[in-house]
Amino acid sequence: MDFNSGSGGGGGGNELHNNQFYQCEENKPLLGEMSEGNNNTKLGAGPCKRTLHHCSSSGMRYKLLHEGDIQVCVVKHPRTFLSKILTSKFLRRWEPHHLTLTESSLTSATPTGYMETSLSYSSIEDLQLLSWDNAPKYCVQLSFPGGTVLLQAANSYLRDQWFHSLQWKKKIYKYRKVLNNPSRWDVVLKEIRALVDMALTSPLQDESIHQAPLHIISTLLAENSNLSTQDHENIIVAIAPLLENNHPPPDLCEFFCKHCRERPRSMVVIEVFTPVVQRILKHNMDFGKCPRLRLFTQEYILALNELNAGMEVVKKFVHSMHGPTGQCPHPRVLPNLVAVCLAAIYSCYEEFINSRDNSPSLKEIRNGCQQQNDRKPPMPLRLLRPEPPTPPATLLPVSGNPSPPQPPPPIPTNPALSIPISSTTPSLPLSPPPSVVNSSEILVELERNNNSANARRKGGPSGGDSEPNLIDCLLVSPAVNTLSIQLPAQADRVLGCFALILKMLSDYDDWRPALASLLQPIPFPKEALAHAKFTKELKYVIQRFAEDPRQEVHSCLLSVRSGKDGWFQLYSPGGVACDDDGELFASMVHILMGSCYKTKKFLLSLAENKLGPCMLLALRGNQTMVEILCLMLEYNIIENKDTQLQIISTLESTQVGLRMYEQLCDRQRELKELQRKGGPTRLTLPSKSTDADLARLLSSGSFGNLENLSLAFTNVTSACAEQLIKLPSLKQLNLWSTQFGDAGLRLLSEHLACLQVLNLCETPVTDAGLLALSSMKSLCSLNMNSTKLTADTYEDLKAKLPNLKDVDVRYTEAW
Repeated sequence: MDFNSGSGGGGGGNELHNNQFYQCEENKPLLGEMSEGNNNTKLGAGPCKRTLHHCSSSGMRYKLLHEGDIQVCVVKHPRTFLSKILTSKFLRRWEPHHLTLTESSLTSATPTGYMETSLSYSSIEDLQLLSWDNAPKYCVQLSFPGGTVLLQAANSYLRDQWFHSLQWKKKIYKYRKVLNNPSRWDVVLKEIRALVDMALTSPLQDESIHQAPLHIISTLLAENSNLSTQDHENIIVAIAPLLENNHPPPDLCEFFCKHCRERPRSMVVIEVFTPVVQRILKHNMDFGKCPRLRLFTQEYILALNELNAGMEVVKKFVHSMHGPTGQCPHPRVLPNLVAVCLAAIYSCYEEFINSRDNSPSLKEIRNGCQQQNDRKPPMPLRLLRPEPPTPPATLLPVSGNPSPPQPPPPIPTNPALSIPISSTTPSLPLSPPPSVVNSSEILVELERNNNSANARRKGGPSGGDSEPNLIDCLLVSPAVNTLSIQLPAQADRVLGCFALILKMLSDYDDWRPALASLLQPIPFPKEALAHAKFTKELKYVIQRFAEDPRQEVHSCLLSVRSGKDGWFQLYSPGGVACDDDGELFASMVHILMGSCYKTKKFLLSLAENKLGPCMLLALRGNQTMVEILCLMLEYNIIENKDTQLQIISTLESTQVGLRMYEQLCDRQRELKELQRKGGPTRLTLPSKSTDADLARLLSSGSFGNLENLSLAFTNVTSACAEQLIKLPSLKQLNLWSTQFGDAGLRLLSEHLACLQVLNLCETPVTDAGLLALSSMKSLCSLNMNSTKLTADTYEDLKAKLPNLKDVDVRYTEAW
């Protein structure tokens, strides 16, 4: 086949012009081996064009090729005859091949003809670019002993892409082979620097351009673990430029972790690892795909903690990750930091948890020990000190089975307790002292608490005969079995370090909502929650959540789902984390009651699960708890008469409780008198009336029979709902064009069960409040014109309100 066939140059195309030769040359040698080019002057006088091609200054960028279609021609000749063959009129035929650039060779998908055998990178002596002025052919010349392989591309860009990809594959293959068997480490260090420089100056843009050198170096380090510390640091400094825009591979993470543990005060930790960790925290999307990145970040933070300034350095690092402004510009930093903290805290108890549950540890999983029969049998927990004889069933096995209920503890004494207690109440035996048990180097203390009081209260406050008496209420619950573990010194430092980081994170206003959401499921081992130092630091975090005025923050104090404890339960008196006699619990209740949680549902939850703690704190004069008990009586939360009398006795035992109970009684008497007097059935407030005007009006007359109330075009807000729920006969309510919102709507839905007609036209209510209307089964007419109603909420309301006949949803998404 004519080499110039298909060209448009006619007869003149057979004569090639003299042009400049060019060759791509690496900036640095490979083990002192210089690029071959001593024959270039001879070939420069030939007819083919070979132009000097500088990789670092070309400006063009290419994607690394792994395979592709190209024309192949092989010319076998002595190297001294190359110029003569290239100037001949006819060349050998071209063959189309689909070539694959493997790690070690150039292979064809159809191994026939010229590419019957693969062309190894080690046999390629030189790579050059060829082109002709009068013939549009773009070729790459591969010289090998005894011949030349020509690869013809469709255009110059594709030719250059093949050239740079082949050059890269050839060099990486040689580096991988040379660094696999190192001899002199001073020479190896030079080659590592040359490899890094090659990756940084390559015109190829691909993830593997930086990852391949990192994998070669990580393999080198893994197979030569006896290097000196100085060699370690020199290698880390040499590869630092590659880590600026790339995560380290897993094996390299292991090497970095080892260096952090052995040389935490090394300047390499500060100067090299800091930008690497910052990049991980800013850009990592899933630690589950590469857990060693998380482990490296954990070890880096612990290394910072070992410096002289200790936690001050860690604090500065956390602040650098947040940034100087009030809003962190990197959304992944917080969840990544929290994931590192949780993993580190879990690692402190990993040995005990795995031995208790007989499950493989992370280290064993990495080593392939995942089969049950590969694991050691669980270690029995050994008693460290003698105890009074106890039945065998009370001992804690490593599987973590809870011990049976113990006799209840003695009643807590309080000078303010003035409630008469029957003299026939049986005396309560003392609980046995806690057991201390040992697993390897971890000391475990088992605190035995009773569940009997909680069991007696399962019927709830409205459960008839199952209603608890006052003594049961004061035996604060839920009573749980907790494990107090004495950690080794190093694990204790790890726990304290990452607990302080969580404390730092809670101080940033923009991070607090997401942090509260991440910690809402209580993602800590139960053993950690029994650690005094850890719970002390964690208490600060929960306190910040409780003090935050934003609902998305303090609502995370509650449990994620029914039947699962949240921070609200854990820090209540009797909870595993409570160490302040309920002060934090009272502040949580105060903030929740002050927001949209002042509802019958929340009060019912307190009455069912936390009536004992509420009464105990009310006995101690806590005003929030006194208010809670009064609201339970006012809203008829407690149906059992005995429990009502116990609450009344509790209120009367303190001055603040007595005063608030008397005010409640006065309001109840006034309400009953108003209902007896009758009063109007219809009432319309003048426009521009306020919440205070409505409260003043309803308190000045008799409105016990009021059925129709119009507040249209007034200035009332959700705050007036507290007055509206005192109108038990109300059936029609008009709130057209008011500022009545979701919070008020939720309160109405719990107390005005007889409401039949409700006009919310042009009010700021949203789906959050409208969904609460699904409990008002008597509604037959509902106007939601010009509200923020969505189609899904509308469909939900239609399904749950069987009597709803007249609905107006114009100018909403449901219209």
